[in-house]
Amino acid sequence: FRGVVLYGEKARSILAKKLSKYKSSIDIMAVFYQTYRPVNFSGVIGQDPIVTTLKQAVHHGRLGHAYLFTGSRGVGKTTLARILAKAVNCEKLDNGDPCGKCEMCLSIAQGNFLDSIEIDAASHTGVDNIRELIERVQFQPSRGKKKVFIIDEVHMLSKAAFNALLKTLEEPPAHALFILATTDIEKLPETIISRTQRFDFKKITDQYLLESLNQIVKKEKLTLPEGALEIIVENSQGGLRDAQSQLSLISMLDKTAQLEDVHALLGTTAESNVVELLNYISAGDSNNLPDFFRKLTELNFDSSAF
Repeated sequence: FRGVVLYGEKARSILAKKLSKYKSSIDIMAVFYQTYRPVNFSGVIGQDPIVTTLKQAVHHGRLGHAYLFTGSRGVGKTTLARILAKAVNCEKLDNGDPCGKCEMCLSIAQGNFLDSIEIDAASHTGVDNIRELIERVQFQPSRGKKKVFIIDEVHMLSKAAFNALLKTLEEPPAHALFILATTDIEKLPETIISRTQRFDFKKITDQYLLESLNQIVKKEKLTLPEGALEIIVENSQGGLRDAQSQLSLISMLDKTAQLEDVHALLGTTAESNVVELLNYISAGDSNNLPDFFRKLTELNFDSSAF
């Protein structure tokens, strides 16, 4: 699967056993982070101050011309950018929330709305890419009220590309809305930051993550070992997308699976192993370390995560 890393023979055997029941990869499983991606402001979790501010701005027609979303991966930056693109073009707003049913909302959701342009700066770093985008800014929206430009991982742009973008951010057309997203705010020039409204996304709390995962488990009618969700929450480090991806992976486990199977698939180790190592360190006991790490290696642990 895309984005899945398996650790060791045990993890591969678990996956092979599960896949043997299916005739094609299409039947295997849903990718939860795509299936359960929020479609309106009300569905976004863990970013209440930002959601409220943007929703009110849409409701009262007080939108800025450029927004900067910064924060770690998987916390909702791109999701909220797409929702904002819907909201500013929605024909039947509900107190600032996009209806999700009108022609504009459906078109944006299907990815064929010409007035919502999304580019990944990681693969479009050059000045020519930005110049092409700037040329499109000058044209009026073809269908919607606003022409929205979402630039993901904007910190990856070259210096020349930033300079080209700066002029447009200083004097944008009234019909244009820019949404810049980045996981590394330190690499953005101050000149760019100063011409946007900045929103700092925080990591999702363990409580929100656990509640969200529990909802998916109930809807998908999954049977998981007790404590599996807590392992995911700890391993995702505040990223909802990572948590949902890991849940997609362990959802393939049989009903008889144990926590050690969860650890094998995710490359994590039990808390008891961490405590055991700390006890050896605090006691100055180095004699048991070779056997300890030999045991972890047999459990297919991810050394960097450990």
